[in-house]
Amino acid sequence: MKLFVIAIISILAGVASAEHFHSFILGLSISTLAVGGCYWFAFRTTRFPELVLLLLFLGMFAKLIITVTGIALSVSADLITSPFIFAMSYLFFSMVATYMWFSYRQKKTPHWTSLNSRFANQM
Repeated sequence: MKLFVIAIISILAGVASAEHFHSFILGLSISTLAVGGCYWFAFRTTRFPELVLLLLFLGMFAKLIITVTGIALSVSADLITSPFIFAMSYLFFSMVATYMWFSYRQKKTPHWTSLNSRFANQM
């Protein structure tokens, strides 16, 4: 149901911003790339717990660099026709990409209560 609501809102927002479609698509693509790059760095597995904070900072800087570079290239090519549509699209799709990433990670990794019950049965 959540995915259906996200799809409907995305389609309606795309139709509503038909005059500024480039701004809408740029908000979608830049935010998705930025969130993906951030989470690719931030949630890497490492053997050394000391590197966790470094990976979080790398994720934050990756998101910042991707966003600034994407906006700079888009502005220099005159692709952003409406800054408001771009900003709203970027904000919405950042939240959607974050939700999708966390729901994927939650399905991929087992929940701690199932791990506790699995290990409790072995004792």
